[in-house]
Amino acid sequence: MASDRPVVVYPPAGDGGRRVRVGDHFVGIAYGLLDITAYLQEAGLQDWDKMDVVRSAFIEWRGGGPEVWEP
Repeated sequence: MASDRPVVVYPPAGDGGRRVRVGDHFVGIAYGLLDITAYLQEAGLQDWDKMDVVRSAFIEWRGGGPEVWEP
């Protein structure tokens, strides 16, 4: 199923890491909100901080929201 949101954060893996996709590209594994913030800053959203990540409607959280990091 394709997402209508440009950023997708996938469910936590066994080690708590969550794959992050920006557009059509997987950009890495996040182990916390700061990792996602860094990926988005690298993608051109330099002014974003972790609260922007938590509140953004552009992010689709699969398998739990921004507070979920355990499998």
